[in-house]
Amino acid sequence: MSLERNFVCANTVIASPPLTPEIRLHLATAVTPLWQATEAALHQTQLPPPYWAFAWAGGQAVARHVLDHPALVASHRVLDFGAGSGVIAIAAAKAGAHVTAAEPDRFAVAALTLNAALNGVEIEIETADLLTGAGAWDAVLAGDMCYERPLAERLVPWLAARAREGALVLLGDPGRAYLPTRGLQALARHWVPTPLELEDREARETTVWRLQG
Repeated sequence: MSLERNFVCANTVIASPPLTPEIRLHLATAVTPLWQATEAALHQTQLPPPYWAFAWAGGQAVARHVLDHPALVASHRVLDFGAGSGVIAIAAAKAGAHVTAAEPDRFAVAALTLNAALNGVEIEIETADLLTGAGAWDAVLAGDMCYERPLAERLVPWLAARAREGALVLLGDPGRAYLPTRGLQALARHWVPTPLELEDREARETTVWRLQG
């Protein structure tokens, strides 16, 4: 087993996110110890939080929507952008989609691989920067990806282009600062329990949006 997979197994527990009890993931029980362990493992400081070790509210909401409405993705080519733990990708695969998970972080890739096996699904993983090109997906799904301006300024136009090409584009968002203000159709809303360490609150109202082209 690789260093990354060993690290994931050693620093997480297997649990189900609150909104998707059908899915089991390797998840961290606390932010700070895992963050410190990641820095120690990589011999680096000032690293971003290990996002892959948590099922974020937006991802859970999209995953729940896909599980509740499998016809949206069944037999379709689906991209989970910024997949992290893979909760959306796994939900789409369970719904019968052919899934690619876009994720550059090697620890996230390890977690994704372990989580896919844990749930008995097959997911193709893409580590390249997809925002430099087009795509051939029937649906593009993303959770909690509008949390910082540089990423949102690249991602949202790219997603809108995919929507104009006819792809279903769904965004799960709990009120992040850089969510687009136009071209959104609300499909569902959920109150998602959230760790205080991550969100400074115990729950967030999270919307599943369809992005229009």
